[in-house]
Amino acid sequence: AGAGRPRKSPAPQCHGGGGGEMNGVRALLLLPLALLAAPARGGAEEEEVKIEVVHLPEPCSPRSRKGDLLNAHYDGFLAAGGTRFYCSRTQNDGHPKWFVLGVGQVIKGLDIGMMNMCPGEKRKVTIPPSLAYGQQGYAQGNIPPNATLIFEIELYAVNRGPRSVEAFNQIDKDSDKKLSELEISQYLKEEFARDGKTRHPSVHDEVLADIFKKNDHDGDGFISAKEYNVYQHEEL
Repeated sequence: AGAGRPRKSPAPQCHGGGGGEMNGVRALLLLPLALLAAPARGGAEEEEVKIEVVHLPEPCSPRSRKGDLLNAHYDGFLAAGGTRFYCSRTQNDGHPKWFVLGVGQVIKGLDIGMMNMCPGEKRKVTIPPSLAYGQQGYAQGNIPPNATLIFEIELYAVNRGPRSVEAFNQIDKDSDKKLSELEISQYLKEEFARDGKTRHPSVHDEVLADIFKKNDHDGDGFISAKEYNVYQHEEL
């Protein structure tokens, strides 16, 4: 089941601290989500991610955990100088980003910094180079080598990731060890109905498409047990 309602920003814009011109022309550089998944290479012993809770809703539930599907907006800044290098609000018509937590779809520091977070919560997360882009940096994203990054994050939704053996078998109605679009679609409808929250009809289609985009690695129209299961259970 999930919690929180994905929202669309009133207008594609960035806000928050930081600033400064980039390349002498633009203050923002639009980076796709994939760029945030580039791993750091080499470097010294890993440092810690610093988390500052800017706003904590009451109640604060559910808390995010590995394998959950999150919906969030975030701005990225260079700690040195405060230049903003990323803004999710300028992409996808202002819709927040969907991604699975803890599986490498974003840099390791964000995977760590967004654990145990609830819908409505806002955080400022400071990520050392060893948990971001490391010694090589990311030239395409104007992120220099050994850069400490700061992300201002607002979380909108936490949808429980059905990544266990039991959940897979529950969705796999015909027990053929692979999940069809129809099986996952039905599962999503049941989960959305169970949590009782009102969602725009497009949310179902967006989540379904995102699940197949991120998990159907061989493009055969099905998600196998190995493709689907984050934790790689041998019994599947």
